Amino acid sequence: MTVTSQPVEAFDLVIFGGTGDLAVRKLLPALFHRFLDGQIPASSRIIGIARETLDNEGYRAQLRGALVGSGDDSRLDAFLQQVGYRPLDARKPEGWSDFAELIGEQPDHVRVFYLSTSPELFVDICARLGDFGLNKGASRVVMEKPVGRDLASANQINDAVGRVFNESQTYRIDHYLGKETVQNLLALRFGNALFEPLWNAGHIDHVQITVAETLGVGHRAAYYDRAGALRDMLQNHMLQLLCMVAMEPPSSLSPDAVRDEKLKVLNSLKPIEGGQVAQYTVRGQYRAGVAEGTSVPGYLDELGDSKSNTETFVALKAEIGNWRWAGVPFYLRTGKRLPHRVSEIVVAFKPVPHSIFGADTGPLAQNRLVLRLQPDEGVKLWLTIKHPGPGGLRLRHVPLDMSFAEAFGVQQRDAYERLLLDVVRGNPTLFMRRDEVEAAWRWADPILDAWAAGGESPRPYAAGSWGPSAAVALIERDGRTWNEDSD
Repeated sequence: MTVTSQPVEAFDLVIFGGTGDLAVRKLLPALFHRFLDGQIPASSRIIGIARETLDNEGYRAQLRGALVGSGDDSRLDAFLQQVGYRPLDARKPEGWSDFAELIGEQPDHVRVFYLSTSPELFVDICARLGDFGLNKGASRVVMEKPVGRDLASANQINDAVGRVFNESQTYRIDHYLGKETVQNLLALRFGNALFEPLWNAGHIDHVQITVAETLGVGHRAAYYDRAGALRDMLQNHMLQLLCMVAMEPPSSLSPDAVRDEKLKVLNSLKPIEGGQVAQYTVRGQYRAGVAEGTSVPGYLDELGDSKSNTETFVALKAEIGNWRWAGVPFYLRTGKRLPHRVSEIVVAFKPVPHSIFGADTGPLAQNRLVLRLQPDEGVKLWLTIKHPGPGGLRLRHVPLDMSFAEAFGVQQRDAYERLLLDVVRGNPTLFMRRDEVEAAWRWADPILDAWAAGGESPRPYAAGSWGPSAAVALIERDGRTWNEDSD
């Protein structure tokens, strides 16, 4: 069956931070791909906003270099004609009246205001939009993560934004939820009789969630040193993945039905606080080493600050206090300058209760379901089978391997392509509700507080390694090991 892309309503998508890395590297290419598939109506407008003094042609020239080679170059000019630019400063009044007049030229368009800026500017931008009445009608605001640095600051931002845009207009984006494998997790669990009856503490031994990056902080050093790995990745991306694995079956795929179940998981996470933080968490910071065959500097060298205690690696053991997951540990780890770029979820099933095979047949390994989010999205189910051929019974642990690109003959698109058009459609299913953000911060804050109170430096690890040795000890003292299959 051929799957066709359906156009959306005509829209104006305004990107605050339009000259930034996210806009140029992710958002505009995502929109270009949707344009190539015929999903963006000809009257739609994409408007970049930043403080740089540029005009429409100057902005288009900047984007051209980033977009060449990302699709059908022969149609790039047509796409760029739908792109414009306005210089604006969120904290200064100049130019806002003209901008409001520009948006008012298309009163029937869906309006999407994408805040691809530092969270400190969210409040100022929304206040300006409210002053000019740009929050009326089919208007939506998209907030990039992280929303705040802790629960208190997240509430301040949400309160201020909420005075301009109501909750139904507010989209807190987590691009991991737009990845194909995350969507397929719902289909695997709730569309197949094979898995859901086994999806509980009676059959699952443990779950691992890994988000590993080979790159260092690079040009994000200033931001990253204020955030760290827990705020940047774990509190939002990884907890959302945990929720998708652990949630109860929703009554439907309606937005609030799904988000209600995710919220229940966040509220069921057992607190990690006080003395438990040292026992259940590991924080690290990369030093100089060899990554992908190249010598690279350490974090402090890249930052130019020998005293920073910001973590670039986190591993922790989480538990969910409910009937389905009682006693099942969830091991989470994320870090920079690790050996491979990989994001995956590993569901390890309990071993068979009794082996009928002799020791000479080979090891009897656990069944594992591996959901790979990047770089090659797909699903592997590891099974034990007999090695073919004569010579006796020999056991092998092999995967049933499905690459989405190979199975469906299509190139996997970036998650932002789905999420941006979901905002235009007014579908918030894959976006975080305010109470989810609050629950995630309530769980993360005690960990951050304990780290700050302890005053200990992050454990060093060499670039190109899998983090501090303490992260290995965290899981191995439970008799388990991290999944490190690179293929």
